[in-house]
Amino acid sequence: MSAPSRTAATGGRTAPSRSWPVLVVVVCAQMLIWLDTSILNVAVTTLADPAEGLGATPAELEWVASAYTLVFAGTLFAGGALADRFGPRTTLLAGLALFGAASGAGAFAGNAGWLIVARVLMGAGSALLMPATLSVIVQSTPAEKRTRAIAIWSSSSGLGVAVGPVVGGALLSHFWWGSVFLVNVPIVALCLAGVVAVVPALKGPGRRVLDLPGLAWSVLGLGGVVYGIIELGNGQRWYGAHVLLPLVVGAALLAVFVAGQRRSPAPSLDLRLFRQPGFTAGSLVLLIAFGALAGHLFYAAFYLQGPRGLSPADAGTVMIAAAVGIVLGSQASPAMSRLLSARWTVAAGTLATAVTYVGYLWFDTETPIPVVVALLWVQGFGMGLVGTPVTAVMMSRVPPQLAGAGSAVNSVTRQVGGTLGVAMAGSILSAVYRDRMADAALPGGPQGLSPDAREQATASAEAARSLAGSLRLPELAATADRAFLDSMYAATFWTAVLAFIGFGVAVVGLRTRETDSESGGN
Repeated sequence: MSAPSRTAATGGRTAPSRSWPVLVVVVCAQMLIWLDTSILNVAVTTLADPAEGLGATPAELEWVASAYTLVFAGTLFAGGALADRFGPRTTLLAGLALFGAASGAGAFAGNAGWLIVARVLMGAGSALLMPATLSVIVQSTPAEKRTRAIAIWSSSSGLGVAVGPVVGGALLSHFWWGSVFLVNVPIVALCLAGVVAVVPALKGPGRRVLDLPGLAWSVLGLGGVVYGIIELGNGQRWYGAHVLLPLVVGAALLAVFVAGQRRSPAPSLDLRLFRQPGFTAGSLVLLIAFGALAGHLFYAAFYLQGPRGLSPADAGTVMIAAAVGIVLGSQASPAMSRLLSARWTVAAGTLATAVTYVGYLWFDTETPIPVVVALLWVQGFGMGLVGTPVTAVMMSRVPPQLAGAGSAVNSVTRQVGGTLGVAMAGSILSAVYRDRMADAALPGGPQGLSPDAREQATASAEAARSLAGSLRLPELAATADRAFLDSMYAATFWTAVLAFIGFGVAVVGLRTRETDSESGGN
């Protein structure tokens, strides 16, 4: 595919006057991924309703969300390699088309099974879409504007997370459940028109041979690992077949993938990427930071809707503070990188998030909501400081022909980190809660709770509160709240430890890029 003459004249990059329209289009496309993730959170209750939704079971609802993440993370390397092979513009168009078609199909799914299939296809579309958006920015933006462009690209995640619950709530108030998926279709149509109109046909110096065996091993290997992580987060024992077998098989397939990439003349993932200064450390920082944040937001949502008694809409409104912080932090990060260097900006961001996680060790049923909002904003701002400089460091020395592969690594670390963080937090919450409830003297009158009721009360705090309402036992709900707070303290302790490790990695691993960061942040 030959680039237009105006692109060729600038060495395969768009003219500066067109870089901002290109940025607007790809950021809108990127925001779709995060909008779809957050908009689903407000729809799960409706989907579970047999009259207004699909009557989905809790397990089916878990897979409606998890199937998307599983396929998304498992196919991102393939999406990056396809962007390098066929050009990011072509891959972006394909990803948008697949995402839009799958969204439309999901809106009219007749049962939860077909909705899960649609979510699988949406995940595959996102895997094509995300690496292509960053690759377009890296290749089409002038060097002096690239850090700012990456900052805007990074902040789109916060904007999508913030807008999703608001849009979802408005749609569900006036339309049927499928509207939260159907809304993607007109947005996709506008993005497709924008890509055709302004995004140039970028490509690397040479056409890469597509490594089909390598792509297959990476998809199956990452898919197995992420599947095992999801099952662990769903309460399965770590040594059970549903967790251990896919983890072992996935890890073995990834080892085969890495070994094959070392010998391949045209690898899907060029391992030379990890020899670039800051690339490996940046990948690890992203993995840790997104794992800690995702795990934290997971139990923070339960805290707000459980012991604090907020409605889902009110809890979502409170948690918008984190999204606003991400947007503002992303916009502030280029200036801070010039002032402090990328290394210390990232370190400051990871340290700020770690401190806010520690703050949850003192939360209880009476903690003022403004305090919760303030901490969520600070941790969001800290994450905003992390994402842009790390991405700029990682992509600064990636050859243009490998921009898609580098973008895929950047995206995979975010998705796998988030999945691992939720799995870790969920496992800790479940184990500690069950332990506390097993030791508690559960109320239930002279005869105590029946075995079935006791099992229900120890399954989750939500089940215990529902049981307390039906049996008119407010003391049971109070016991469940205390047990949940203990489990949250345990989860937040390990989340904070993880964030402090990320701080150490940033300080030690990113020091080699300080000079380049000070000279431009690229």
